[in-house]
Amino acid sequence: MPRHVPLYADDFTFTSPQDDQFDKAAFFDRCFPTADRMTEQRLLPVVPADDELVFVHYEYRLTTGARHHNVEAITVRDGLIREVQVLFGGRV
Repeated sequence: MPRHVPLYADDFTFTSPQDDQFDKAAFFDRCFPTADRMTEQRLLPVVPADDELVFVHYEYRLTTGARHHNVEAITVRDGLIREVQVLFGGRV
């Protein structure tokens, strides 16, 4: 039987231009129900900033056909995602 390995820290926070420091429960409750609107997502540059921070640029396509891109600053510590800060990029 596969062992469950956590990806997000218990003290995880999520921030975006529309949201200010959601906790882990609110992140999964608010962000993941909309995932079915995406038909494709691909990583563009992923750039480490230091030992804990990485910048991720990605592009995604919605079911409407519209393409968008975002940049996220992701903090990883002790092998767990501690914080995600989203900087919206807009339409492509």
